[in-house]
Amino acid sequence: MLAAWTRALLPPLLLAGLGGCLSRRELFPFGPGRGDRELEAGDDRVSPALKLSWGLRFYDRSDIDSVYVTTNGIIAMSEPPAEEFHPGLFPPTFGAAAPFLADLDTTDGVGKIYYREDLSPSVTRLAAEHVQRGFPDIAFQPRSVVVVTWESVAPYQGPSRDPAQEGKRNTFQAALASSESSSYAIFLYPEDGLQFYTAYSKKDENQVPAVVAFSQGLVEFTWKSDGAYNIFANDRESIENLARSSNSGQQGVWVFETGSPATASGVVPADVHLDDGAEYDDDEDDYDLVTTVGPEDVGATSRPHEAPGRGDVGRHHGPSVPSPRQAATERPPEAPVERARSFQLPAERFPQPHPQVIDVDEVEETEVVFSYNTDARQTCANSRHQCSVYAECRDYPTGFCCSCVAGYTGNGRQCVTEGSPQRVNGKVRGRVLVGSSQTPVVFENTDLHSYVVMNHGRSYTAISTIPETLGYSLLPLAPVGGIVGWMFAVEQDGFKNGFSLTGGEFTRQAEVTFVGHPGKLVIKQQFSGIDEHGHLTIDTELEGRVPQIPFGSSVHIEPYTELYHYSHSVITSSSTREYTVTEPERDGATAAHTYTYQWRQTITFQECVHDTSRPALPSTQQLSVDSVFVLYNQEERILRYALSNSIGPVREGSPDALQNPCYIGSHGCDTNAVCRPGSGTQFSCECSIGFRGDGRTCADIDECVEQPSVCGSHAHCNNHPGTFRCECVEGYRFSDEGTCVAVVDQRPIDYCSSGLHDCDIPQRARCVYTGGSSYTCACLPGFSGDGRACQDVNECQPSRCHPEAFCYNTPGSFTCQCKPGYQGDGFRCVPGEVEKTRCQHEREHILGAADPQRPRPPGLFVPECDELGNYVPTQCHGSTGQCWCVDRDGRELEGTRTRPGVTPPCLSTVAPPIHQGPAVPTAVLPLPPGTHLLFAQTGKIERLPLEGSSMRKTEAKALLHAPDKVIVGLAFDCVDKMVYWTDIGEPSIGRASLLGGEPMTIIRQDLGSPEGIALDHLGRNIFWTDSHQDRIEVAKLDGSQRRVLFESDLVNPRGIVTDSVRGNLYWTDWNRDSPKIETSYMDGTNRRVLVKEDLGLPNGLTFDAYTSQLCWVDAGTHRAECLNPQQPSQRRVLEGLQYPFAVTSYGKNLYYTDWKTNSVIAVDLAISKEMDDYHPHKQTRLYGITTALSQCPRGHNYCSVNNGGCTHLCLATPGSRTCRCPDNTLGVDCIERK
Repeated sequence: MLAAWTRALLPPLLLAGLGGCLSRRELFPFGPGRGDRELEAGDDRVSPALKLSWGLRFYDRSDIDSVYVTTNGIIAMSEPPAEEFHPGLFPPTFGAAAPFLADLDTTDGVGKIYYREDLSPSVTRLAAEHVQRGFPDIAFQPRSVVVVTWESVAPYQGPSRDPAQEGKRNTFQAALASSESSSYAIFLYPEDGLQFYTAYSKKDENQVPAVVAFSQGLVEFTWKSDGAYNIFANDRESIENLARSSNSGQQGVWVFETGSPATASGVVPADVHLDDGAEYDDDEDDYDLVTTVGPEDVGATSRPHEAPGRGDVGRHHGPSVPSPRQAATERPPEAPVERARSFQLPAERFPQPHPQVIDVDEVEETEVVFSYNTDARQTCANSRHQCSVYAECRDYPTGFCCSCVAGYTGNGRQCVTEGSPQRVNGKVRGRVLVGSSQTPVVFENTDLHSYVVMNHGRSYTAISTIPETLGYSLLPLAPVGGIVGWMFAVEQDGFKNGFSLTGGEFTRQAEVTFVGHPGKLVIKQQFSGIDEHGHLTIDTELEGRVPQIPFGSSVHIEPYTELYHYSHSVITSSSTREYTVTEPERDGATAAHTYTYQWRQTITFQECVHDTSRPALPSTQQLSVDSVFVLYNQEERILRYALSNSIGPVREGSPDALQNPCYIGSHGCDTNAVCRPGSGTQFSCECSIGFRGDGRTCADIDECVEQPSVCGSHAHCNNHPGTFRCECVEGYRFSDEGTCVAVVDQRPIDYCSSGLHDCDIPQRARCVYTGGSSYTCACLPGFSGDGRACQDVNECQPSRCHPEAFCYNTPGSFTCQCKPGYQGDGFRCVPGEVEKTRCQHEREHILGAADPQRPRPPGLFVPECDELGNYVPTQCHGSTGQCWCVDRDGRELEGTRTRPGVTPPCLSTVAPPIHQGPAVPTAVLPLPPGTHLLFAQTGKIERLPLEGSSMRKTEAKALLHAPDKVIVGLAFDCVDKMVYWTDIGEPSIGRASLLGGEPMTIIRQDLGSPEGIALDHLGRNIFWTDSHQDRIEVAKLDGSQRRVLFESDLVNPRGIVTDSVRGNLYWTDWNRDSPKIETSYMDGTNRRVLVKEDLGLPNGLTFDAYTSQLCWVDAGTHRAECLNPQQPSQRRVLEGLQYPFAVTSYGKNLYYTDWKTNSVIAVDLAISKEMDDYHPHKQTRLYGITTALSQCPRGHNYCSVNNGGCTHLCLATPGSRTCRCPDNTLGVDCIERK
């Protein structure tokens, strides 16, 4: 990696390479003498078609038989439309190769443009040499070369001529070489060939930089949309370097693979660096790759996407960039030119203020992001994404630096809100010898969790499952957790804590020597920045020997100071300290001993060195640590450290002596305030940005009320704690200037015939096209509503049937059926004989059909039938008083007979009907009125109303604020209108009512990492997955009666859903070695693998009871897939998701949360297209999502009534139920049965 960045940062003049700049004599021969045609002089000219002898390959096409040449630096693959003769929106609608896209002018014979197809051996050989130099492992023998030369062309000057461009002329050349199987583009820029780098834009009416790019043009699937495109340079500095740098090893020559199986979704650049004699580490595997973009993949968002990257100061996790919407075709791994996997980014329109380049970084361990840029020096223009969204970027002569804006703290790459609590998670492993033992205590995968109160500099660290043989002996090692305290120590004026310096990315190695004790302990810690949960991550390794501390001892460490010495990217410290061990009381006496140990540590990190004006950090800073607390809980095997920290100048005496309350945490400022130190012990409290008050009490400012026009016209303003957010109204989008402008729809669309309307399904409503792009929706007879959401009219209230008939309401209609003892069509019923049931026949046989009034013989049992003739589930003997349960055929169920006077709980002899709903695909079922999406975002749950299938984004609001929680999974109870969640922070499971009231924690014991949660609204149970305990559990809705269903063959269980009516359970396991989706009955029986092929990281899962569709999202394959569990081989796939986490479905849409864009995305499964997205103001990870229905789906299961006759847990199965007892229920009167 270092080698790659060394090359990238070398100034262009050091990359001169062998032979110097490209001379004009080294261009492909051109001019009339070579058979060239000449383009008509003028502005915005396009040549006639140049017919080709051999087909040209371009992106995924292989049938291009003619090209067009334009004045403005483009070779077009089809005739450009008249409205695109001058540069405008990029990408254009036609395929294009652009060596220098700008508004050029050859009016009055100023410059010439030549073009031809050349089949001569000398030209094809020269093209092959250029391609061979750029792709040394590719054997390429072209048959045809298209040569286009722009010689001494001038820039278009516009109405006001720019004196600086007078006399400036550009010369450059493009060659498109083709063989039978592939095509390559060669762009040549001779020395002094580029004398201007910008041109006047007729569209923007100002000077804009030229662009070097390729565009696939419009592509057509079921509709036309922009294809992929690649931008390689679009800022002034990059354009200036075209003649001085290269990607093929020869200055001024740039080679690209433009047509082959490897370019279906993106042009592949060469990657041969100029040889400047430097020695590079050839073992590095780093490589760059061009970004490809497709505007159809980008929804309207209220803020630009930003990409994570790797800069000259090391790896930083920034806001994520969307992942590919279309998988790139890759070459075999042995081919060195496999440096060019395509990667799609959000599209920007020409001219672009920031080049579409991103830098090498690993993205969620499932993909690699690549970059390519002609500029050897990184600038804010091409690397702004490496800074935090809460930072500003500034350019310097040697590079750029990031710095957090006011109200935030960090190193600029990573910024967090001042004063906000922070969490640190990680793992600890070790191999430690205790005392004189020769057998080490080995532990792996032990959890470390820290919580930091940043305003006070207090850190609380817990390390779990430390063996008892080691736990007490690790008590003196408070600095293991103390490194977290240094990270967020309170900063005195002019001094910086660890996070301000490193952004949470550094390596620490410490060595502890215990005076008078042999051996030493080595501590290695690696901080890796902020993870997907918004937490800092740390890996810790302990190895060596420690003195033995007796069981039950306590350890006391006095407050101490430690000097940190700073040099370039390295921090060192050493100190000698004491700790006191108080042993357990023996014979009425306690023994206390004081020991000495020495600490040495080195911290290495990457810092930005380009800002030489930045005040130098003091060479020595003093970390003051007080209130040190250490404890080992033998019962829980947890090691705890708590410290209070501040960083400041070297001082003598007590760390607290004469210090300001801001530094020692004794201020009383509000949690949404910053403490500002004054002279001596003076200080003031200042409310954070977006809050108002005296600093001790701060209230949120509603900017939308106080500044009604803050968002401008055609926009909505949404207030949020500490800030606000603007969103354009429907029909408008954000422009590059941040204002809302109308979305121009150039072509009318018949939404009715195309199926893109939002009317209800055809069985409930009709779409009426009214011309242009307009339509109306109307409910069909038998339904009521606005046409977008139609509700069935219940014709049975009042009933339209005969008085002696039953009325059954159906969607849009109703049916009538005569009651038993009557015959007819339901509208007219007359007394008459009907076919008797088995129960009725048995009664008549026993009692005698001829004389029903005859006295019943004593001791004779006569079955009871219900009004429909079915056996009543509970049968009783009239003489003995005994009762028992029967099946649907009247047979007694073994073990159910009771003593006289006792009635057993029996299930219905007839299975309740399973309501399938309308026989239509899931894609067209509407969401009922009053439905909401609920989604989790770390410490809160937000509600997003739905209208039809549309998200009413302006009405989104927070349902629950819980800043101390990390809410992951969500489930909704449609009966009681309650939302349930899992919290991996505490960990715990909680619930709250949508109607208001206080949230409640229902489970907090024996949880590791509860993630997915599901709810059976009929059986009144919850199910959840625990990825730390590797198990699946069930409990009643109040958290009682817990039972483990599965605790084997699980590695990383996450998503879980129920099919309440049918009694099935489904869950995902994103085990990277063997991911799978499993199913079982709700009682845990009939467990089986449903899907195991072609999975990556299956995360979210949802089940649509109306259509029996099970859908999931996969962050590894970037797909959403659906299947019917009864037909698991039939799968529907939607490609190109970014990093989905959770998903919910109902009606025509899937809604999923995405970790790349931090948004909720709606997908219409009917047309396999993302229709809308919602970006919450708080740009942090979105977790679980569920649908809060205004009414429950129809249906029953065997646990619906009377808890299925069970004493405790009733777990539904297909066509039955199982009664189960909770775990650990000794002494409880519980009966298990099926």
